[in-house]
Amino acid sequence: MKQTFHGSCHCKAVTFEADIDLAEGTGRCNCTLCWKQRMWNAGQLQPADFRLLSGEDVLGDYAKSGDWGESHHRFCTKCGIATHSHGAIKMMGGKPFVSVHLAALDDLSVDDLVAAPLAYMDGLHDNWQNPPDETRHL
Repeated sequence: MKQTFHGSCHCKAVTFEADIDLAEGTGRCNCTLCWKQRMWNAGQLQPADFRLLSGEDVLGDYAKSGDWGESHHRFCTKCGIATHSHGAIKMMGGKPFVSVHLAALDDLSVDDLVAAPLAYMDGLHDNWQNPPDETRHL
């Protein structure tokens, strides 16, 4: 069941709310960006399930695109904290999505976080449907 969570960057310049059903699962990926950020996210949200409340003017955008699709990784340019991503990836259905960094949620309890299902994705090899051989470091 979806629940509305509130999130922010560290300095609170960027704030948002997102409707997330943690029972749908969370994810960790081994691509170079996710690995460097130690990202744990709730992905593939519908764009309408994410609402930016403040900070559009301070959001940075690290974007990548190719024949696989596009992805925009958003972060606060004041404190550097990544908050969410959005884009469309063909291997993931090609539909627009939003992915929220769970560490940016201000009202997510540790108990709820660790109880949520967790899937691993082999983004390093563009094998999004399968987990990588090694996940201990994720």
